[in-house]
Formats: sequence, C-alpha cells, structure tokens
Amino acid sequence: MRRFAGEELEQYDGRNSRPAYIAYRGLVYDVSESFLWQGGTHQVLHRAGRDLTEELETAPHGPDLLKRRPVIGVLSEIET
Repeated sequence: MRRFAGEELEQYDGRNSRPAYIAYRGLVYDVSESFLWQGGTHQVLHRAGRDLTEELETAPHGPDLLKRRPVIGVLSEIET
C-alpha cells in the first residue's frame, strides 16, 4: 500500500483537476469520485489533502460513509 507523508497528501486537494484524497485514522481515501467532494471541499467546511480524523469524530454522519470510497494508502505520520 502506498505511504503518504502529510506534505505529500496536501498535493491531492481536488483543485485544478487533481485527485481529492483525505486521511482518517491513518488510512488515505480517494474521494475524487464523490459529488460531495467537488473541487476538493465538502460542505464548505472540510478540505481534501488533509488528515480529517479529528473533524470526522464530530461530523454528524460519522466515518461510516468512507466505506464507500477506496483506500489507496496509509498516512505515514499521524497528524494531530
């Protein structure tokens, strides 16, 4: 599985036709195909290219929706 450093993950922000990746609990998900992540943002609050572990812990829907997205790697440094 591909390993992503935090700085590398930032490159996948979903802007300018780049893929949109997010990290949650050490796993990196590709959310590029989700209509909810168009342009690399979700609900105007969350941006792709980041570790969203803390943010998803308080999200109204929870992390269960990530099961619909492919896991493409692991985050090599967990950011807090």
